[in-house]
Amino acid sequence: MASFFSRLFGGGSRQESDTAPADSATLQEQDMTIRARPMKEGAQFRLAGVIEKVVDGSLMTRSFIRADLFTSEKDAADAALRKGQQIIKEQGRLLFADAEESRTV
Repeated sequence: MASFFSRLFGGGSRQESDTAPADSATLQEQDMTIRARPMKEGAQFRLAGVIEKVVDGSLMTRSFIRADLFTSEKDAADAALRKGQQIIKEQGRLLFADAEESRTV
């Protein structure tokens, strides 16, 4: 758990922070793309992902990391896609209304 917070707030070793989770699944929702990016935490996987949208030719991203842990990468990826859909349904167009290129939601 400490390693999760360390990476979340910019700590951890350089090797850990240089290794971004790979996309394990993607889903189109409205005009946005949800990318599941489960994070390995010991023997488990943490729910994480990115929501992307192209606005005026620029790619904007909203990343999310949740506390949920899963025993398989596939389960974490499936949950991340569902969570991304939920975020889009709850926030809709306001998700990208602030014009920030990238932020965490």
